[in-house]
Amino acid sequence: MLSLAAHLLGVRATGYQRSLRSIATVISGNKTSKMVRERLKKEVEKMTNQFSGFRPGLVVLQVGDRDDSNLYISTKLKAAAEIGIEAKHIRLPNTTTQDEVLHSIISVNENACVHGLIVQLPLDSTNRIDTELVTNTVSPQKDVDGLSCINAGKLSRGDLNHCFIPCTPNGCMELIRQTGMSVAGKHAVVIGRSKIVGAPMHDLLLWNHATVTTCHSKTPDLPEQVGRADILVVGAGRAEMVRGEWVKEGAVVIDCGINHVPDETKPSGKRVVGDIHYSSASQRAGYITPVPGGVGPMTVAMLMENTVQSAQRFLLKLRR
Repeated sequence: MLSLAAHLLGVRATGYQRSLRSIATVISGNKTSKMVRERLKKEVEKMTNQFSGFRPGLVVLQVGDRDDSNLYISTKLKAAAEIGIEAKHIRLPNTTTQDEVLHSIISVNENACVHGLIVQLPLDSTNRIDTELVTNTVSPQKDVDGLSCINAGKLSRGDLNHCFIPCTPNGCMELIRQTGMSVAGKHAVVIGRSKIVGAPMHDLLLWNHATVTTCHSKTPDLPEQVGRADILVVGAGRAEMVRGEWVKEGAVVIDCGINHVPDETKPSGKRVVGDIHYSSASQRAGYITPVPGGVGPMTVAMLMENTVQSAQRFLLKLRR
């Protein structure tokens, strides 16, 4: 009789604990990026004091006049100004040829006052331009987007201290660190294999000693793979494709997606969502990033960090 009562109390207590389980802790990209920017501002001030008049230089090269590119560029220029980076925006017309783009890149490569160069993608030109060729023409020492084959190769081989890490994966790693969870020994699942997010994210997690599974459009058992993840990073480009019930309880969930879905309650008639179904995933995850306000601000912050790092490397060479 006593054992039966104890059993019933145990069942009730378990159910009560489950009902009290709080939703996931939100990992704020806005707050974390602010901390990064404040730190970088101090580092720039230190460089300026040590080398009178010196400022890290960044060039953003754009082809065409896409509205979305203009918005992204203005965000980068604003962040650079706040930190003390001297940023310049070069906009080429949409009639620009491939040779003209390459000539502009080479000119910036040779400018010692510029420490970071990013080519805003996509290239909006009426002429055919090889994006891969353009990306790889950027000097590896100024490739603060980390997209050239040289930097990608170094990352894939684990040479993290001698390359520029792509900004979005780097930002994701910083957000994971904010949770206090050690990546080493954890099972991480990355959904997506793009050169900008998925592939470098896999490499970063691997060289930080996680066991990594990469999933993509041909993965047949996606829910099962997601359910094994202590750390889940999603960059698939499909609105709310990952359902909350797939997520392992207590997992760290990082959502890199930016998608627009219809919403009649909004003045624009649409709202921004990620690749993860946030409301259901937040019931199971231990930590989760919001969209917007999660990975996005960190991408810009990491671009600034790479630019400052490039300037520091430049000054280090001067001292030798």
